[in-house]
Parts: sequence; structure tokens; C-alpha cells
Amino acid sequence: MAFDGTVIANLTRDIAEASAEARISKIAQPENDTVLLQIKKTGLNTRLLISANPSYPMAYFTDNNRPSPATAPNFCMLLRKHIANGRILSVTQPGMDRIIRFEIEHFDDMGDTRKKHLYAEFMGKHSNIIFCDENDMILDSIKHISSNVSSLREVLPGRQYFIPESIEKRDPLALTEADEAEFAGLLAKAPKAVNKALYQTYNGISPVVASEICYRARIDADRPANVLGPDELSRLFDAFYGMVVDIKSGNFSPCIIYDGQKPLEFSSIELTMYADKETVKFDSISEVLEKFYYSKEMYERIRQKSTDLRKLVSTCLDRAVRKFDLQKKQLKDTEKRDKYRLYGELLSAYGYSIAPGEKKARLVDYNTGKEIDVPMDETLTPQENSQKYFARYQKLKRTYEALSVLLKETEEEIAHLRSIEESIMFSSDESDLSLIRTELFEAGYIKKRSGKSSGKMKKSKPLHFISSDGFDIYVGKNNYQNDQLTFKVANGGDWWFHAKNMPGSHVIVKTNGAEMTDKAYEEAGSAAAYFSAGKESPKVEIDYTMRREVKKPNGAKPGYVIYHTNYSLTAVPDISALKAAD
Repeated sequence: MAFDGTVIANLTRDIAEASAEARISKIAQPENDTVLLQIKKTGLNTRLLISANPSYPMAYFTDNNRPSPATAPNFCMLLRKHIANGRILSVTQPGMDRIIRFEIEHFDDMGDTRKKHLYAEFMGKHSNIIFCDENDMILDSIKHISSNVSSLREVLPGRQYFIPESIEKRDPLALTEADEAEFAGLLAKAPKAVNKALYQTYNGISPVVASEICYRARIDADRPANVLGPDELSRLFDAFYGMVVDIKSGNFSPCIIYDGQKPLEFSSIELTMYADKETVKFDSISEVLEKFYYSKEMYERIRQKSTDLRKLVSTCLDRAVRKFDLQKKQLKDTEKRDKYRLYGELLSAYGYSIAPGEKKARLVDYNTGKEIDVPMDETLTPQENSQKYFARYQKLKRTYEALSVLLKETEEEIAHLRSIEESIMFSSDESDLSLIRTELFEAGYIKKRSGKSSGKMKKSKPLHFISSDGFDIYVGKNNYQNDQLTFKVANGGDWWFHAKNMPGSHVIVKTNGAEMTDKAYEEAGSAAAYFSAGKESPKVEIDYTMRREVKKPNGAKPGYVIYHTNYSLTAVPDISALKAAD
């Protein structure tokens, strides 16, 4: 995740094309470090969000408005005074710096034409939005930086604006084909990893982009740059220069890389090194940024809201596992019951031949014909010893029968809790968590449901994909959805998929009477593998069968089903071939 020079180059180009000759009709400051400019011209009415947030500095076009404080901050009032209804003359990026420069024309109080410059700097914790006059004298900034904070550059009204120097970094946009030897010479002197040498030598290159360049050049990004041979340096230059040519020509590929539901990376160039992840392409970098940060915010919010549930399920699961281990140990102790029964029967049959006061009796086991020693209490008669052994046998038998039932119940409880644990991982919104809370309540793990959700369950939709052959594939995100899909959505002629012997989602393929293709089987199997506890495994065994073969026992927990006829396949946990549907 990097708002680097390549992304800013893409964004600058998009903003310049869209807002050329447009006017700034409204200015708002919804947050302390964020400005929202409403931009209008014929055929265009949109908002440009510029944020100097230290964690997520960004800028993008958006149709969504944000609530603003009742009293506008001073910086916002200054912008309104000078550039409200101003005309955007140009939007540029100095080299590959993480800076966007807006040149805006407006009328002053006397009606004369004036120009102002607005600089948006996206530099992590040093991000800022700086407003300058036509001579780049700072009028104000959204963050004031004094000499006490930075000895290199003050950002205060009345100071001259200048771009922070990128120490010993070169502008990649100045690179030409004739510079290959110089490029190779610079890297050959760097005793550091190749990707690190790239982003520390050239300005605006992030570690992600540097690693992508290495991947395209078929070079290990972690290899020391100074050990590369001439052929490797040549491949590296070709990959790097190819990216520079794409940037100069505006050949961008805005995309987001997803690891399951989690947004992993975004970029303006194609990230071929993430071939094992899902890549979603967009028409503009603004769509990417808005979607990425919204998805990331939602993902983090769901993760935070699910913390209590995950902790509860983990605690209950640990307790159930400990209980299961104890029950298995107790069950093992009952293995002596048949021996005690045999001792009792032998003493009952041959007791007449045993002298009183014996500590043991050597008797013939009528099952094997071999002699065995039967321990005895010398204070009791053989018949009393026999009754004592029978009593032990009966007690262990009752214990065995009770523990056998308890073990099965505990095993089912563990499987149920593990399925809920997986469901929490697949939850993508609050309605999914609401269903899980309801399931935990009905299972007795939560004493009472919170809020208004105790009456009705909120609607929670399963995942819907389209296979490359056009089949609808549905994936349950929790046990209630699994039951709903399998027994309400699917009909007898549809196909049902599930990871073998592990928690996972029910995957339904709607056939609508058509015969499924081999490709559809593979992709549905891959979805069942991906949405299971085996997601991190290279391959997962999948059971699949006609929906009519799947049954739910009376009184079974949500998501639990049985089937006696099925096929099997081995699938790779990968859903990149599937297209997400609404």
C-alpha cells in the first residue's frame, strides 16, 4: 500500500484532464487535515478530496459529500476568500515527487486577475496542504511546521515555499534509453537488496513498485544489487524503463489486490507479482483510492467489532478442547471393564476350587485356553471377589456409555465452534456479525442478545460469483447462510461443494437445468477450498454431490449436514477466476 509517485502521476493526469478550465464552486474542511473542493464545469460536477492525514494521505474524486463543522476553520475560510469560484489553470506533479500543484486563477477584491498555488504534499507524517501566492510565498497551510519541529523547512505564513529535496535521488522521468549504462553503474555500486536500491536511488518509487520491477525482470528482489550480472542489469533496466514510458504516456492500470476480503495493495501499474491473489481493475485511480480506503476502513471496523466475538469463541473452543481431552483420558480408563468382567466370570465359575485366603488364583481363560492370574482380596471369599469385579465392570460400563455420548457431543461442539470461528473470519459487514451473535445466543454461549437484534435477524447476503462459464456460484459466510443456501436457495438438481473434514462454507452452483462444465466444477471446488479452514494450504480435498443427496439431521446445529453419496476432487484455494456479482 503506497501513495507513491506512480499513483500521484496517474492521479495528476486524471485531475488535470477532468478539471481543466473548471471552477471551484465550494470549499469545505470536513476534518482538521482534509479539504473538499467542489469542481464544476460543463459536463462535470464532482468533489475532489485532498487529505493530509499522516496515516492515509490521499486525494481522489468522489461523489460523496462529508459533513463539515458548523464553523469553518481558518484555513478553509482563507481558501474561500481567495479561490472560491476560482478557475483551475493547471494541475501538475513536479517530477515524480509526491506532490500535486494546482494553479488557480481568481479575481481579487479590486476585480483584478490573480493567481494562487495550492500544493498537496503526500509524505506520510509530513503530509500537508499549503496555500501560496503567485510567487510561492506561503499564505497559510493546513499544518504549521515551525523550526522547532523541522530544522530543514518551515511551513508558516510569510515563508517562501520550496519543494523538499530528495537527497541523492534521481528523477525516473528523466531516464532515456541511452542511460542504461549509468543505471547499471548506480545499481552495481549498491550493496543492498535490488528493490531497496531502486527505491532509494530513484524518486517516487515505492517498495511495492520496486519489487514489481524486479519480478518483471525475473530477479529476486532480495538479492544484493552489486552481485547482478550484465544480463540481469539489462533486464532490470528494460523493466524499469518500460514502467517510465508507461507513466510518461499515461498508460496506467489502476487496480486493487485482495487477499480474500482484505484489500492488500493498490497501484497505478499492473502488479503481476500478485498472480496468486485476486486483482480487481478500475477505470480510474480515484475509484481505486475511494474503494480501497473504504474497504480497508470497513475491514478494520469489522475486525474491531468482531474482537469480542473472536475472543468468546476462542475461549469456548479452548474449554471444549480441554474437556474433550479429559473425556478421552477418562474413556481410556474404562478399557479395563472387560478384564474385570472376565475376572468375575472366572471366579464365579472356578471359585469352588480356590482355597480361602488366597491373594491370587491361576485360572484358565475359556476364551483363549491360556492360564491367567486373577488378583484377589484375601479377606473376601472367591464369590465375594467375583461380585466385587462385576461391580467394577458395571461401573466402568456405565461410565463408558455415558462418556461415549459426551465425547460425541463435545466433538460436535468443537466442530461447531470452529465453523463459527471461520464464519467470523469471512464476515464482511455488521449484519454477518449479527447472525453470528444470534447463533452463539441460541447455542447458549451468550446469555442474552444485545440491542434490538434480539427480535429479528438482520439480512445478511451470501457471496455471489459468476464462473468463467457463466454459472452462478453462491458461498455461505456463516452457518445460517449455509443452511439457507443449501435448503432454500438450491434445488435438488444443483450441485453442493464443501471442504472435506474441516470447517468451511457451503458452496452452491445453480445449474438451471444445464450440464456443468469441468471448468465450473474446478472453480466451485476452488471456492470451497478458499472459504474453508484449509485456505492457506496448497491444495484441499473437496466433497461434492447433488444437492438432493444432502440432508440435515433433526436437531442438528446450524450448518451441519450429512451425505452418503459424493464425489471428490482436489482444489487449489483460489477465486481469481471467479467474477464477483452483486
